[in-house]
Amino acid sequence: MDVSHILDKLNDDQRNAVTSEKQHLLVLAGAGSGKTRVLVHKIAWQVEAIGINPSAIMAVTFTNKAANEMRSRIESLLKAPMLDSWVGTFHGLSHKLLKRFHNEAGLSSGFTIIDSDDQLRIIKRISKEIGLDEATWPARQSQWQINNWKDDGLRSKNIKVDGDFYTETVNKIYKEYEDISQRDHLVDFGELLLKSYETLINSKAVKTFFQTRFKSVLIDEFQDTNTIQYKWLQKIASDKSYVTAVGDDDQSIYGWRGAKVEHVNSFSEDFKNTEVVRLEQNYRSTNVILNAANALIGNNKERLGKNLWTEKIDGEQIILYQAYNEQDEARFIADILNDWMNKGGAYSEAAVLYRSNAQSRAIEEALLRVSIPYRIYGGLRFYERLEIKNAIAYLKIIFNNNDNPSFERSISNPTRGVGEKTLAKIRNTAKKYNISYIKASAKLLDEGSISGRGGSGLKDYLEFVAGCNTFIQENLLSELMELIIKETGLYAYHAKEPGEKGKTRTENLEELITATKNFEQSVTDKKSNEEIAENYLDIISLDSGDRQASEHDDAAQLMTMHSAKGLEFKLVLLTGLEESLFPHGRSMESVSQLEEERRLCYVAITRAMEKLYITHAESRRLHGTDTFNPPSRFLREIPKDLIDEIRPRAQTNIPYNRKDFEETKNEFEEEIGISLGQKVHHKKFGEGIVLNYEGSSDSARVQVNFDNYGTKWLVMAYANLKKL
Repeated sequence: MDVSHILDKLNDDQRNAVTSEKQHLLVLAGAGSGKTRVLVHKIAWQVEAIGINPSAIMAVTFTNKAANEMRSRIESLLKAPMLDSWVGTFHGLSHKLLKRFHNEAGLSSGFTIIDSDDQLRIIKRISKEIGLDEATWPARQSQWQINNWKDDGLRSKNIKVDGDFYTETVNKIYKEYEDISQRDHLVDFGELLLKSYETLINSKAVKTFFQTRFKSVLIDEFQDTNTIQYKWLQKIASDKSYVTAVGDDDQSIYGWRGAKVEHVNSFSEDFKNTEVVRLEQNYRSTNVILNAANALIGNNKERLGKNLWTEKIDGEQIILYQAYNEQDEARFIADILNDWMNKGGAYSEAAVLYRSNAQSRAIEEALLRVSIPYRIYGGLRFYERLEIKNAIAYLKIIFNNNDNPSFERSISNPTRGVGEKTLAKIRNTAKKYNISYIKASAKLLDEGSISGRGGSGLKDYLEFVAGCNTFIQENLLSELMELIIKETGLYAYHAKEPGEKGKTRTENLEELITATKNFEQSVTDKKSNEEIAENYLDIISLDSGDRQASEHDDAAQLMTMHSAKGLEFKLVLLTGLEESLFPHGRSMESVSQLEEERRLCYVAITRAMEKLYITHAESRRLHGTDTFNPPSRFLREIPKDLIDEIRPRAQTNIPYNRKDFEETKNEFEEEIGISLGQKVHHKKFGEGIVLNYEGSSDSARVQVNFDNYGTKWLVMAYANLKKL
């Protein structure tokens, strides 16, 4: 059989990966190097050249879209349908396993898959039944913890409580949740993987079926696997199976949701006789962009290493713009997008990337002012976000007591004991007497018709609204907004949401304070505080009417750097490169988190095909506070000759360019005898790693991340650090 057509359009490294005769293969596929092409051609090669039956091949990826694309491309290459194929997501294939072997899994044939909302309702019911207060023990936090345990392959019986009251309490919920799920044959998304993994371990028949049937197992985006997914993969494959893992350790950016980049490093140990093939030829970006990305990621220590290159032209230098503040930065972005369009480009070919969702607010306002269509990729516009709508609802009801929808939203967020029965009573009274919900509430309280926790919560709410009417007479709009966010419990309410969601929501609420401060400063004519607040509400209401562009419109793409993974654009504007913003302040105390931030920057840079702009600001009002952070360390890790700084800037203590940085760095290291990344020992704090430095001579300081004490800044003259 002629199989040359499978290899025709592959480069040498891609061809080596596809035709490798090694039992186990790790393909380190750099950004834009054609990893999906290699994976589907590898499957076609195994079918046509080696003779493996398509039904004996399992291919695993992370999204249904990726799985469907993979299946379609394989069928196109083979010119035949993939019958009885096991090409799908982890969750999809686990579901298929459990359906086929439900008896061995201890499930009924008609077991029910429940979504996140159903799972949350059960956890809320359990929490209530065991007497837990929702305010102290938010169900979403318990749900997040239970799902994390499942992702780590842990049942309630495996959790080590060790006298920790929080762990003990949530584990009690977990145990009850397990009992209900088992009794009612309910399976959540985390359970799909955990239950199928346990079935593979506990049933010899199931394990034999899979290890006998599947001659080849392939996994895409391998760097994104969590603990249970990797264990599952190891149990599916037999000692005789071909196992191919395709991924990029330099693009592992989901550690915060359980992904383990260590799996890439340990693959060769866990699967013996592994061949490693590096895909380094990039088909996306110019040489300038790739050289910048290579230089940046080279500063990460824990990586297997590769160097991207291209046959494309060198391309234009990276443009670096230092803005005065976030508004100047946003205006610059709008100007660049306009210029791109005027020169024949399409808005849809351009993307604006930011580290934090809250950064989009200033950019959105600038684009709206000059009528540039935009779309928030994978997200909502600033004033459409849940937490922002909750806060604005308070502002609306304060200035318009007749705004019944805002009353209902604000009285319920956060919850204050005013349930659906109480709301129904308020609605009926309002309708009966043709009055607002606020007046109906006051009437019912006066009559004693609402009492208990609901009555107390309602009374406090009405007093707060009335107090705010007085407060705004003597205080600014921004001060009122801060009062609303903090005093209503709204900030604490959203902060309790687990993981990144809670952090993002609170950052957005802080950014809302910034938005009101900026609006105050933009008012030129003399107005009272109440008039300014009412004007602000008018403007954001009109803004809400300007919907973001639809999916099919030509529109600039705005997105977080995390959302940009897997995408590419001719023009990329990478914004907000300042210390504490990017790299994010939360990453500063951990070497591993700092390296993940650098990988995120690498991903962001390699989204650009032709033109890359990078911006940072001298000052930035973000999350309600003015900050004056120095340029990001990532800027000084990019070679100077690749950057064209289009605006002179004031001198700072931290040079951005690589040459100046290296000179300063070498002088510092020569003076103190310790380098960045050096392991050191301190008499009191023990072992740690040097993360940063500043100053010189007697005032020289180093930032050290200690294993047991976290991050400390130490004066070198007194620290007595010993190199290890």
